[in-house]
Amino acid sequence: MLDQKFLAGTPEEVGLDAEKVGALLARAERDVADGLLPATQVAIARDGKVGAMRTFGSARDDTCFVAMSATKALTSAASWILLQEGKLRLSDRVVDFIPEYGTNGKETTTVEHLLTHTSGIPFAPHWQKEWADPAKRSERFSRWRAEHPPGEKFRYHLSANFWPIAAMIEKISGQTLRDFVHTRIAEPLGIPGLRLGLPLEGGDGNVADLAWVGEPLTPEDYEKMGIKGNPVIAAIDEKGVLELNKAEARDAGAPSAGLITTAADLALFYQALLTGRAPDGTEIWRPEMLEDAKTIRNEDLRDPVLGHRANRALGIVVAGDDGKANMRGFGRTNSAAAFGHPGFGGQCGWADPETGISFAFLTSGFDRNEIRMGRRQVALSSLAASCAA
Repeated sequence: MLDQKFLAGTPEEVGLDAEKVGALLARAERDVADGLLPATQVAIARDGKVGAMRTFGSARDDTCFVAMSATKALTSAASWILLQEGKLRLSDRVVDFIPEYGTNGKETTTVEHLLTHTSGIPFAPHWQKEWADPAKRSERFSRWRAEHPPGEKFRYHLSANFWPIAAMIEKISGQTLRDFVHTRIAEPLGIPGLRLGLPLEGGDGNVADLAWVGEPLTPEDYEKMGIKGNPVIAAIDEKGVLELNKAEARDAGAPSAGLITTAADLALFYQALLTGRAPDGTEIWRPEMLEDAKTIRNEDLRDPVLGHRANRALGIVVAGDDGKANMRGFGRTNSAAAFGHPGFGGQCGWADPETGISFAFLTSGFDRNEIRMGRRQVALSSLAASCAA
């Protein structure tokens, strides 16, 4: 359970407009009330506290959700700790830490290539449960083949690029990724519920099971909208997503989809990324590291499907000032400096330095209609970003 010290008595206590927060909560509830989504959970934070949190549908406020690719921000933040300590460099080649990775055109892949989705392995095959098996993990590393020379172009990676990042964190630190995140991030921040995976034995069983909902768009639907279809969505296997309902997959704590937490914990994590410090003042990330982490690395590289700038920083995405923030997992009212990482199914986590607001939305219902899913995410983020009093 979230420590009560992190909960504001009212939205106004942390400078949020109660009426606007009410509109945000109503939008989060709407798709549950309409029978589309089985459960949603939403949290908005400011000044180091959660100003409002609510859960709707078949879940409770202490129910955890699988955050999907919103996990990537947490794994990235773990790598930033090693980067600021000089134990890892953006120019380091993966093969220097993981020799078996140096095959099939991946020999020159660097840490920066992985963090910016330019490593050429967007759809490299694997199962989330395999993260727990070092031998299987190594086998995957050696077999994956780069689609293009590393660094040549941006293409959103579903999951694979964060596996070698996490493997390097483990090799350098001597800890599992799960333990590193717990001891270096979650525990100092006072939010132990921010965790990768759940243990098979004695784990918290209060996790919302994932479910597919709705009907997918047809080729004709895409044609009417002038869209050719999204190869990332097409590459997602429904059975692969539902794998995360199984104990062995949840236990693995995979670095790209293994975050199992509450919206409140995720929102508080983003509060920490605004300051770099724990509630007691302990520095987790240095100011210069956070500034570097939020610097767009590939301004000239574009999303190959929709054509907008990728705006990828070090494992996170930046909203940007080109009017396309809504295409990157943010709302239309976020500032250009907002940063975060969305997750498949509409999961969402971000922070906005201009307002000090952080926001998280989690759901157990994965909408097959990607346009409706995207519009929901944009609507929620737009409302949240406007909640400052």
